[in-house]
Amino acid sequence: MNKHHEDLEELPPSKTKIKKQMHELQDIGEQLAALNKDQLKELDLPENLRDAIDEVKRITKFGAISRQMQYIGRLMRDIDPAPIVAKLEVWNGTSKQHIAYLHQVERWRDRLLEDPNALTELLAAHPQADAQRLRTLIRNALKEKELAKPPKSYREIFQTLKNIIPESV
Repeated sequence: MNKHHEDLEELPPSKTKIKKQMHELQDIGEQLAALNKDQLKELDLPENLRDAIDEVKRITKFGAISRQMQYIGRLMRDIDPAPIVAKLEVWNGTSKQHIAYLHQVERWRDRLLEDPNALTELLAAHPQADAQRLRTLIRNALKEKELAKPPKSYREIFQTLKNIIPESV
């Protein structure tokens, strides 16, 4: 019985599993093809893969695009896609760390609007922050809420905090 179990572990992956992995790699390849030049430079891609991605951007015929995407999928078999997927998730805003970071920024924004001491804490942790600008935004956001106006300053506080608070990766 034990010997039989060991034999099962030695079997190669099924055709279905291999096909699924190939489709996943092609999907990653399609995401790569949608990136701009600066984003592609940020990724440490092998030259042949980068060339194949540049080529697919120039192709206009659907059949040729499909063949090129299959080729990109084949090239991706030779590399570890995990770092690429992680970077794509960050850019797409879907990584757990990025979502946690955005929640942290939201909590800071809410604290700034509710607790008068929160700004002092924020400035102590991030001395580069523009205190006067933040005070103005907080005051405006509170007034917008009071007068039921669109939350322009409320949103601007969030953007300002994203520039102040670094995202740890």
